[in-house]
Amino acid sequence: MVVQSMDEKTQMQRWRLILGSESQNRFSGMGGESLQGEFDLMDQALAAIYNRRESGGFGNGTPGAGGGHGPSNPQISKWLGDVRSLFDKELVTVIQGDAMSRCGLKQLLFEPELLENLEPDVGLASTILMLKEQIPKRSKDSVRAFIKKIVEEINKLLEQDIRRAVTASLNKRKHSPIPSAAAIDYKMTISRNLKNYNRELGTIVPEHFYFFDRTSTTAANKWTVILDIDQSGSMGESVIYSSIVSCILASMSSLKTRIVAFDTNIVDLTEKSDDPVDLLFGFQLGGGTNIDQSIAYCEQFIENPRKTLFFLVSDLEEGGNRAAMLRRLEEMKGAGVTVICLLALAEGGKPYYDAQMAQKVAAMGIPCFACNPQMLPVLLERALAGQDLAQFEKEFQKRTSKK
Repeated sequence: MVVQSMDEKTQMQRWRLILGSESQNRFSGMGGESLQGEFDLMDQALAAIYNRRESGGFGNGTPGAGGGHGPSNPQISKWLGDVRSLFDKELVTVIQGDAMSRCGLKQLLFEPELLENLEPDVGLASTILMLKEQIPKRSKDSVRAFIKKIVEEINKLLEQDIRRAVTASLNKRKHSPIPSAAAIDYKMTISRNLKNYNRELGTIVPEHFYFFDRTSTTAANKWTVILDIDQSGSMGESVIYSSIVSCILASMSSLKTRIVAFDTNIVDLTEKSDDPVDLLFGFQLGGGTNIDQSIAYCEQFIENPRKTLFFLVSDLEEGGNRAAMLRRLEEMKGAGVTVICLLALAEGGKPYYDAQMAQKVAAMGIPCFACNPQMLPVLLERALAGQDLAQFEKEFQKRTSKK
């Protein structure tokens, strides 16, 4: 008899789980036991998509355990529930994606009971938005609820930082002679009055107080932020993040925000910015790309170039006039507009873009970032504060090269 320690036994079960049921005989020969308890449940859940010939898979008529007796939709929902309870969240999204591609579950994607059990995932949300014209009436509410879950998760991640970044950059650039307790600049007041430190009292006795200028966000002084968002087929995840960021910015009275979507056509979505879910459903993912045409449309919203921040969110795979597109970006920058190119993020947050075009844009002094959404608040703050984005780009490149 082979005696195993608990660690050895667990390791052997894990390897058996990874290698699938076909390896059971070999493990038995090494003294390995059949999977029990949670490991057995995991094995059944994984076999449903990775070893379908034995498990019977998810569809009627699948070879294996009884032709014509595949699970019904409620059984698929149970499987999804089991997967969520057995595996870490990151693994759940991978397994869900594989189930969709391997087992032909896309046709079942809009079943309400399925959507209730799916783990919120940006990649899956972009698939749903691409197929949104096929959503049956009975499932529309469930689809919106699913998209809303994802929106809320990203919103929690970004909103506070974006609001802080914008407020910091706009309200702390100028000072005012008008006293206001709410607008006191503590940092400058302390630093300028250090010479007035009173040893007996153990404190600084300021001769002069400094206050932030709250008038800098009046209509005449507002910054205009234009988000020109590529909605071609490869832009799914970027569109979701861009929509949520757009809505956060649009809700801030200190900014004027325009939201434009384009492929070979142009859609102004600014009026939908009250609700990020409505905004997302306004995008038509798929189709070609005409960036030049879209930039030309956005130029009409530039009132004060030096107080305009233009974000081009795209994979830069221009299907229109490439030379004209580069010329428009160069002219916009030359006029004083702060131009930033946010490159597309593909599945799992990996950069996806035309590297040659990105190099040409960067050569004009326009920063190009394939950055994760968590970096956006810092980028916004520096851009609105008029700081050197080239330096930020170098810092960003250093961070990403270390990963």
